Amino acid sequence: MSLLALVAAVALGQAASQTAAPGAPKPDLTDVPPPPAMAAPLARILIASDSTAANYGASAYPQMGWGMVLKCSLDTRVEVVNLARGGRSTKTFIEEGLWDGLLAKLQPGDTVLIQFGHNDADRVKIVRFTDPEGAYTDNLTRFVADVRAKGGQPVLLTPIAKHVFVGDQVQETHGPYAQAVRAVAKATGAPLIDLDADMMGAQQARGEAGSRGFYLIYTPQDGVARYPNGNTDTTHINEGGARLAASLVAARLAFLKLPVSAYVHPASTGNQPILGGPRCPGR
Repeated sequence: MSLLALVAAVALGQAASQTAAPGAPKPDLTDVPPPPAMAAPLARILIASDSTAANYGASAYPQMGWGMVLKCSLDTRVEVVNLARGGRSTKTFIEEGLWDGLLAKLQPGDTVLIQFGHNDADRVKIVRFTDPEGAYTDNLTRFVADVRAKGGQPVLLTPIAKHVFVGDQVQETHGPYAQAVRAVAKATGAPLIDLDADMMGAQQARGEAGSRGFYLIYTPQDGVARYPNGNTDTTHINEGGARLAASLVAARLAFLKLPVSAYVHPASTGNQPILGGPRCPGR
């Protein structure tokens, strides 16, 4: 094994086994009450995903999911129904009835954004695990078919990239899972948003130090109340990361030219203001 490959393997292993610094609270994955239903929305977007897109309460800040701020890139008359839930894989999202719950809410014409992979790759909590060429592919294919059967528009997303660099190069950490999403999109004709590649590109453009600020990576000197002893979470995103990811998703959604695309006005993929929560600038 070359030295570069060895360093990469160590870095990826550290990302997979990372833990919060001593004294840091566990991520707040409790249910957050959904906003009231919008009266007569122009369009609706439903999100099926994991903790990287999920809603969080104020106690979890600065952790946020990109689904919390996707609204900032949409016409105010578009309703976002964020059904993402932390810790779920395609397998557990189905087994816990969350997918059936989404289908029960789905209306003809709705757009459904589907992003999984982080937890499907989990071999520690084996109940989450799916083989990328087996159950993961089968579950994504089922999701596409189920949404279409109810008159909805499925959109597949590759899992958002982690913050892992070797030297000055950002690393691919989702490998076969991201590739499986691309393969299912091609096989089914479902639209694809390659969030893995887009977030990797955004990180590469900013460099390791410049992109670190999008993730829950802090030192004690940063003075983040939730992480007084610092934190080294290279998977989950903070407010800045959520705003960037949502903008990347919106930019691709607008480009897909789906019916909902007419109501998508992507926020800047540059540095956005940090507002201390999911408010939208100027709204």
